[in-house]
Amino acid sequence: MAGLELWAAPEATVNRVGDRYLDQLQCSGFAERLDDLDRLASLGARRIRFPLLWERTEQPDGTSDFTWADARMARLRELKLEPIVGLLHHGSGPMHTSLLDPDFPAKLEAYARAVAERYPWATDWTPVNEPVTTARFSGLYGLWYPHRADGHGFVRALMNEVLGTAAAMRAIRTVQPRARLVQTEDIGFIHSTPELQYQARHDNARRWLALDLLAGRVDERHPMRGYLLAHGATEAELAALREPDADMLIGINCYVTSERFLDHRLERYPAHLHGGNGRDRYVDTEAVRVLGAHVGGFEARLREVAARYPQYPLAITEVHIGCTREEQMRWLVQTWNTAQQLREQGVRLQALTLWAAFGTFDWDSLVTQPRGRYESGAWDVRGPVPRETALAALARDLGAGRAPAHPVLQGPGWWQREERHAYPPHGEVQARRCGGRPLLIVGARGTLGQAFARLCRQRGLPYRLLRRDELDITRSADVRALLEASNAWAVINAAGYVRVDDAESDPRQWHDNALGPITLARACARAGVPLLSFSSDLVFDGRQQHPYRESDPVNPLNAYGLAKARAEQALTRLPQALVVRTSAFFGPWDRYNFLHVGLERLARGEPWTAPHDQVVSPTYVPDLVHACLDLLIDGQSGLWHVANRGAVSWYDFACSAAEAAGHPRHLVQGVGSDTLGLRAARPPYSVLGSEHGEFTAALDDALQRFLADAPRLLNEAPPAAAFGIGR
Repeated sequence: MAGLELWAAPEATVNRVGDRYLDQLQCSGFAERLDDLDRLASLGARRIRFPLLWERTEQPDGTSDFTWADARMARLRELKLEPIVGLLHHGSGPMHTSLLDPDFPAKLEAYARAVAERYPWATDWTPVNEPVTTARFSGLYGLWYPHRADGHGFVRALMNEVLGTAAAMRAIRTVQPRARLVQTEDIGFIHSTPELQYQARHDNARRWLALDLLAGRVDERHPMRGYLLAHGATEAELAALREPDADMLIGINCYVTSERFLDHRLERYPAHLHGGNGRDRYVDTEAVRVLGAHVGGFEARLREVAARYPQYPLAITEVHIGCTREEQMRWLVQTWNTAQQLREQGVRLQALTLWAAFGTFDWDSLVTQPRGRYESGAWDVRGPVPRETALAALARDLGAGRAPAHPVLQGPGWWQREERHAYPPHGEVQARRCGGRPLLIVGARGTLGQAFARLCRQRGLPYRLLRRDELDITRSADVRALLEASNAWAVINAAGYVRVDDAESDPRQWHDNALGPITLARACARAGVPLLSFSSDLVFDGRQQHPYRESDPVNPLNAYGLAKARAEQALTRLPQALVVRTSAFFGPWDRYNFLHVGLERLARGEPWTAPHDQVVSPTYVPDLVHACLDLLIDGQSGLWHVANRGAVSWYDFACSAAEAAGHPRHLVQGVGSDTLGLRAARPPYSVLGSEHGEFTAALDDALQRFLADAPRLLNEAPPAAAFGIGR
């Protein structure tokens, strides 16, 4: 038996909301970069789910423009990368039609025929991606066009999709008799309390409808036949679908959130989750957030599909999770291992698809609001060119049969850990404990070191948080001994002397900000251990009036900046050292940052004084930490700027915070820096930009999250000195 194949694909959704199309291919840049196909081929992928979408090809005058598709289909042939041609991906067609249009099947058939005639060599086709899912979102929930929210809307959308798929495949096979239908569907599962089992049974039967119709299973005895007929399907339509598609591969998609839990106990949940079906009031939420037992995931769903459709081969056609880097990697590895185990047990599983290779946009709103909310994939597209992440290297290893070795894979995913529960657990809790090689975090007393510890725990990354008396980073022998004893896979130096004015006369600041970081970095380099270290926007003199980038020359105005610049100079010569310049930061756990101190003054009715002549890019600590951990996991090195997007004076920042927090703005007083009695000179402008791209949130967004997070997190206990070690 041939091995498990690796397939790949961009996120291809082009859905309609009102009269606007939300185009993932345009958002990710895949639509503009022909060489993205070379990137996918570099993974060792055998096939690509290729979006040759109806909405993107048909022009307003009714003609089709294949210029874009011609170049890419030709390149796929050169790369020997087989396309699985997709015609609709959560869409409803061009403006002249919709999923409720009686002529929709015939119109889709005509488009499919035109595509097949242009590319007669293509043999794998997906006319409509995830028909049941698309019909739910467009016809039952009202989220996507045509925005129906009733059973008749759902059934008509679904029947049009399935009839259109059958007609499209007939047309394609008149051109290419060997054409195979690769029919995808998100096969979730509905759990419930006993009181709602009737609704769960209905939903679990509904999920099979598209596949059952295409497989010729909807006969007089089918449990959903009555539902279909009662909501607008006709006997003639069902009769037309009694002949099964003989050459079909079933593509299974499954996400952590594909399994749902229906709960009648409304008191356990916030009011915004309360809903119902007209008969009962209940909450429909992610099962992973409630169930004590682990969710079934791909293993359970693939077993179900294999048992229901033994005549058809299977593939996993979407593997993606919107989360931090290590969780994306864990999800991929667990799915790959599950696929291999099922194949060994006789399941006819052909391939696994690395989905959303260039990331996704706005799925946090179910692609209803174009806010630019990005989740990266195997490549991060927020820079001048797509940047490969650790997920790409992992996929490449899996496809080549190499055992993955990244240390973050030793721990369980969040969906398997106890902290996954957002609500009171239903049933006995199953959970896996974290373990594996740790990160060493230097700087146990500081804001940044403690933030790394908190968020490492949240991400299931074992760590040891080191105090100054546990490790003197200026003593190379001590560093070497600790690296050997700890088996750490990376070191984070979050320590440093932070009192900028005192640094003018305190020799300890050179020890902490230059000598120590250099000694630590050289010891890590000799041991082959990656290092993350931090520098500052105060290495610049502020003479330019546009954001400083990594290649701009440094010219510190004070002793603190001079020490940071000296450390940068040494560290950037080392191959595995990642040096992150950032700006003054604010976090939800810190009582002493600029925002918290100022807002407390306003709450007491006291004035808040802030300089109006220093323009900066303040940085939210959680954003900084998450971005740096992703870069560290990706194996990045060299100099990077990480700061929230935005340029404000301290006075303007204070005014924005006051308004957002509901305090009177007139209590914020702007003053010149020369009135503050600062011993150390500051640059008048030290905004950070990056040649690597914009990969942090806008400052306004960060400020809103700070105001929401701080009341809940400010009194949180300090992080533990160690987590996940020795397990």
